[in-house]
Amino acid sequence: MQVDSVESAGGRLGAVLSAPRSGVVALGGHGPWLTTTPAQARQVLTDVVHFDFPGDVSRSGDLSASRGETRSGHLTFAPLTPDEVARGVATFADLWPDAVAAHDRDAPGEAYDAMALLRRPVARSTCDALLGGASEAQRDLVAAGVLAWIDALAPVISAARPPRRWSRARRAEREARHGLEDALAQVDGLPGTPQQAATMLAAGIQVPIAAGSWLLAWLGSHQTYDVDPAHAAWETLRLTPPTWITARLTTTDVDLDGQRVPAGAVVLVSPLLLGRLGDLVPGDADGLPGFDPHRWRDDSRRPGAWLPFGAGPHACPGRNLGMAVLVHLAGWAIAHRVRLAREVKIDQSRGLAPLACRFTTNV
Repeated sequence: MQVDSVESAGGRLGAVLSAPRSGVVALGGHGPWLTTTPAQARQVLTDVVHFDFPGDVSRSGDLSASRGETRSGHLTFAPLTPDEVARGVATFADLWPDAVAAHDRDAPGEAYDAMALLRRPVARSTCDALLGGASEAQRDLVAAGVLAWIDALAPVISAARPPRRWSRARRAEREARHGLEDALAQVDGLPGTPQQAATMLAAGIQVPIAAGSWLLAWLGSHQTYDVDPAHAAWETLRLTPPTWITARLTTTDVDLDGQRVPAGAVVLVSPLLLGRLGDLVPGDADGLPGFDPHRWRDDSRRPGAWLPFGAGPHACPGRNLGMAVLVHLAGWAIAHRVRLAREVKIDQSRGLAPLACRFTTNV
């Protein structure tokens, strides 16, 4: 069983990966513009004066959190502390075996569904790390609320056009979001307002679920067991970063590596594209599309140089927790000799996710 090749995918993935690697590239007559070098990508992600966020996660147009004349307010969150990361990893380490055991009890002999199995361990891990002032019951309630909002957001984000304000999808998303915000309003010591914490939690849960599923898919398809878990995690984030593309909106005319980009233009940064550049990744250039965690034994390249967690003030605040959870999961997968139960296809509807990753174990 194999994972579908990202290189042969169509749609937005295909357009980005087939773009010339020759500086800033316009993907259409009037954009969007795609950065194709690390220097360009860092400029776009770190210059918060000239590059703004294009909108909010729910596609509702509700920009009430904005400050001044920016669209997003450039809200930032402090990175999780080592104690918060340790707390989150400990929770994942406790809940992951429980999730596996529950599946074995309820569906003996059936293949595991990675995306389903990872939901509660990742949600509680993130909530335990972030909500240190909450009781266990509150963290349970918030974790369930975040998962409900993520589920309600799916048809909104994946729709070809933003659903109408009073559509069924929009009402369901709004109801789930308000329920989560009400639960967060009861928690002491939130990082920001309930609205801001909800957005941070949603990203901090959905992205690791997808990343963990990709990790299990890659290890299960290659049955690569003699490998460093950290190398497996980095290689997964290189080949299939869940947040595979990030958009910014120019606030003025901008010179981007000698290319004039007009005000109001959408500029894209793609960690997936950057992770296929030979100057960032060790190994033979022809082998870059393939899964090879052993390439990171070569320390001439720095893992993460392709910016899977972003860069600058808006870099992912939970990056250390996300990486630690992936390494723990990789260690479990290697020890249990996971293998795919069926072919994995690519879901581009909201980020990059496997559709679906079903696996078995040999231990």
